Amino acid sequence: MKTAISIPDQVYEAADQLAQRLGLSRSGLYAAAVRRFVAEHRQLEVTERLDQIYSEEAARVDPILDTLQFAALESEDW
Repeated sequence: MKTAISIPDQVYEAADQLAQRLGLSRSGLYAAAVRRFVAEHRQLEVTERLDQIYSEEAARVDPILDTLQFAALESEDW
């Protein structure tokens, strides 16, 4: 999809140089940058949701599981 954006001259020039250095078109560089930005924010949304869930519910480990995990560590070579 075509779109028009306005960016500062310095950002445009830096992006143009980076695209050339990486062998990408400007469109390819901008698409990769936006894709990464969206993915990072998607991860933040997941983290925020998990933070919300765990702020409302106690995060407990089953005592039996805790004991088994601790016992397994004793047999590991560190």
